[in-house]
Amino acid sequence: MQLTSLMLRFIVLFGLWYLTKAVKLPPNVSVPAVIAFGDSIVDSGNNNNIKTLVKCNFPPYGKDFQGGTPTGRFCNGKIPSDLLVEELGIKEYLPAYLDPNLKSSDLLTGVCFASGASGYDPLTPKIASVISLSDQLEMFKEYIGKLKGIVGESKTNFILANSLFVVVAGSDDIANTYFVTHARVLQYDIPAYTDLMVNSASDFVKELYKLGARRIAVLSAPPIGCVPSQRTLAGGLVRECAEKYNNAAKLFNSKLSNELKSLGQNSSNSRIVYIDVYNPLLDIIVNYQKYGYKVVDRGCCGTGKLEVAVLCNPLDATCSNASEYVFWDSYHPTEGVYRKIITQVLQKYDIDHHLSLEGCQIYVVGPNPGYVLLCLVSSHHNIHRVDSPT
Repeated sequence: MQLTSLMLRFIVLFGLWYLTKAVKLPPNVSVPAVIAFGDSIVDSGNNNNIKTLVKCNFPPYGKDFQGGTPTGRFCNGKIPSDLLVEELGIKEYLPAYLDPNLKSSDLLTGVCFASGASGYDPLTPKIASVISLSDQLEMFKEYIGKLKGIVGESKTNFILANSLFVVVAGSDDIANTYFVTHARVLQYDIPAYTDLMVNSASDFVKELYKLGARRIAVLSAPPIGCVPSQRTLAGGLVRECAEKYNNAAKLFNSKLSNELKSLGQNSSNSRIVYIDVYNPLLDIIVNYQKYGYKVVDRGCCGTGKLEVAVLCNPLDATCSNASEYVFWDSYHPTEGVYRKIITQVLQKYDIDHHLSLEGCQIYVVGPNPGYVLLCLVSSHHNIHRVDSPT
């Protein structure tokens, strides 16, 4: 009986090793793909290909991206989704799913479905005429079909189960839909509205799980009251952080964290993680000089107080050195700030290609150099490919 059990375990491990090799993971990589959903924080160009005013595929956007190429990223350079695939060693940047130049090989290592100005509230993307989370899910289903056509069902299931899924939304709901347009104020107070957001986020994560996702990271809302545009609109004459915006974000984050913890406990073979970006970004904003920045209350583009998307355009003057600024435009941080936050996130939450081996059993399935260690994580019954030690 014991021999049979060991044999079955070996067969399972060998099968997973074979699938790992079949999808051709780069050296020292255990996450085959990153797949992103949400809003402008991770939108790498999907809005370029839809009818909306929320675009940025023109200068000065992309000033520091691949020689000054505007790609539809709401930043001077790379955005968090790009930095994740870069840090995980998967590829240089994460392409937009709607990119007309997307190649079949790009699908194997991940794409982005996010749309700038989208949110958890279904009304949020309607206001801006962008891609809702429900439509992003439909695009993801289409992606799964394409993936099966390329590598088959078994390898597709392997990619989905081992990829990192990233969800980033909430800031547009709070800042734009609730406070700026007042579209929900008569229907909900802030506690009720954040309940709506959390319920939507929970439903979205559940749908991802049903479709095969097992490693899901959901980012918190940022300190939205401290971004330059919201300081201008609600920070008074001295443009302080708008605390009612930040308080709404903190309430949402608290509820989201608890909901994701519950989902993780009740979803077998999964790791569902709440990622706090509120406090790391707030620390940079409050202590910006300690981090080497000179300007925190204005963006690099134009006056920096309101310019974003079409308002940040070639007619606007742009600062000479974006690395001195916390924010690129009036809403989005610079690449340098994103890099600092992503580094902290990878360290804190161990979302890295060097996965923790604590509590694991190690199996050698190949010769050194280049052998693979497979790790059976008993607490969740997950199996991961882990780098061989040097």
